[in-house]
Amino acid sequence: MNKPIIWVHGDCLSPHNPALQQYPDAPAIWVWDDALIKEWQLSLKRLTFIYECLLELPVVIRRGDVSQEVLAFAKENNTNLVVTAESVSPRFDMICDEIEKTLDLEIFEVEPFFEYDGYIDLKRFSRYWKVAEKYVFD
Repeated sequence: MNKPIIWVHGDCLSPHNPALQQYPDAPAIWVWDDALIKEWQLSLKRLTFIYECLLELPVVIRRGDVSQEVLAFAKENNTNLVVTAESVSPRFDMICDEIEKTLDLEIFEVEPFFEYDGYIDLKRFSRYWKVAEKYVFD
């Protein structure tokens, strides 16, 4: 099997991303998802925070349609395997479905920050943290 590429997404922006840990020398990609940025109306402050996180990761940064950019990056790196970390996002599932039409995809489990079964609004970190801090610091 050839060396995979790693698709890093917003639900696992960490040097401890299991895909990065498993394949530390594999080329990695982040794609600014124009559609998601527009849909969620992400603020410049949030985009700056994400960018600062990306600066700590060994990723190539692109912009556009995520599945198309990941497929193009795989082709450039002559691989048929994409590895990534899991996500609960419905958008993640749609992107994975597109990737799997052409390439193999391996998804690594991520240890949750805390256990919670209810709804959390993930559009703003403060809304997430308002729920999370009750579980993390108790």
